[in-house]
This record gives sequence, C-alpha cells and structure tokens, in this order.
Amino acid sequence: MTDAMILDAVRTPIGRYGGVLASVRSDDLAAHVVRAAVERNRLPPDSVDEVYMGCANQAGEDNRNVARMASLLAGLPVEVPGATVNRLCASGLEASRAAASSNSATPTSSWPAASSP
Repeated sequence: MTDAMILDAVRTPIGRYGGVLASVRSDDLAAHVVRAAVERNRLPPDSVDEVYMGCANQAGEDNRNVARMASLLAGLPVEVPGATVNRLCASGLEASRAAASSNSATPTSSWPAASSP
C-alpha cells in the first residue's frame, strides 16, 4: 500500500451567514482553492486525476457537485471528475481520507482535496 501525504493546504475564507461572502457562490470560492493548489505545486492541470472537496450544508444554487464545478472554473480539463463530501464539521477531513484511500490504488496520481464553507 502506498502512503498518502498532504503536501499543501489551501482553504476558502470563513464567513458568517449573511456576511460579505453571502453573494459569492461556493464553487467560485472553491475554484480559487483548486487553482492555487495546482499552481503552488506546479502540477500540470491534466495530471490531476480527481478532485475531492468537503463542503457542508449546501443549499439552493450551491446544492450541486461543488468539487466538479470548482474544477471546471479553475481550468482543469473536463475529464477530471470531482467528488463533494458533506460530513458537516468533518467534511474536509473526510475528503482527505477519501482521496488518500483512492490514492492507495494508484500511487502516481494527484488528488487535490479541499474544504469549502
């Protein structure tokens, strides 16, 4: 089994209900995180196999696959799938665990896992 390692950490800003981020879509915020993770680690976008993202309490327009939408908005190829995990306070941790578990099957893969509010 291949060990999984966290090489970088990037997250979206934390807001409050009805605050200054209320009009910003979660996938737009998350796209900044995905783009930053890829750029900071000098990954070719087509080397990313899948994006895992923790996002709790999605509602309304944000109630979709945030990881997939963020990946597309960040400029990753359309072939890169995304998985959004909602485990409330542990969404980011669960996304990291799921990415690590999947990574053990393919040791040369890149799997950004992120957390978005």
